[in-house]
Amino acid sequence: MTFYQPLGDDRYAPTESTESPWDSAMQHGGPPAALLGHLLRLDGLRLARISVDFLGPIPRREFRVEVSPLKPGRLTALNEARMVIDGRVAVTARAWHIAPGPQPPVVTGTVAPEPLPEQEHTFGDSFGARWGYGRAIEWRCTVGSLDALGETHVWTRVRMPLIDGVELTGQDRALIVADSANGLSAELPVDKWLSIPPTMTTTLLREPVGEWVHMACRTVLSDDGLGLAEATMSDNFGKIAQVAQPLLVRAR
Repeated sequence: MTFYQPLGDDRYAPTESTESPWDSAMQHGGPPAALLGHLLRLDGLRLARISVDFLGPIPRREFRVEVSPLKPGRLTALNEARMVIDGRVAVTARAWHIAPGPQPPVVTGTVAPEPLPEQEHTFGDSFGARWGYGRAIEWRCTVGSLDALGETHVWTRVRMPLIDGVELTGQDRALIVADSANGLSAELPVDKWLSIPPTMTTTLLREPVGEWVHMACRTVLSDDGLGLAEATMSDNFGKIAQVAQPLLVRAR
């Protein structure tokens, strides 16, 4: 299994592993964010921040990806990718890359998250049938649960390659799950309330080491229909990234 089948000429076909919990004909935001991030990579530089804008529902149909430079550079660079489905731009991503260099005289440490639990967890009735994206990730909760409201901490392991025939990278592992912060930490019942993130930004300190990525997710709601979902991402050695998603919050 894989998330995407390459078709040549910058075209891809999404598999059932990209399937959204809300509509089986649509994609979850995680795989498109990871694919665009993967295709935006620059030799000799490391992804430092990616902002992914979802311009509407993302059909689970064949698409092409367009990549263009915005600010080339030796030490910092900015480029952009667009996912085009049926002639419409469905997702855009802008990525800042920074060149690694010598170790500075001060290196700050971060605290490793809770140990990996032995038991795997699955989504229950709140998300209906077992949907493709949910099955494509292994989830092990350390705080909260996949079906409870509120703050949730979870170890994640991507079970398959992002692109068929291409080895999964640490960056891929992080970005495939980053857009899950909102769903994992929802403060309101998902069958009665919409909580829509039109964009997602992930700022990366470094790529994760190993197969497992931990997410400590929390959502805060304002009194006028907005929200902010955040996640601190870590591996066994400490913090690797920070995720932020602004939310539109409305009753269904």
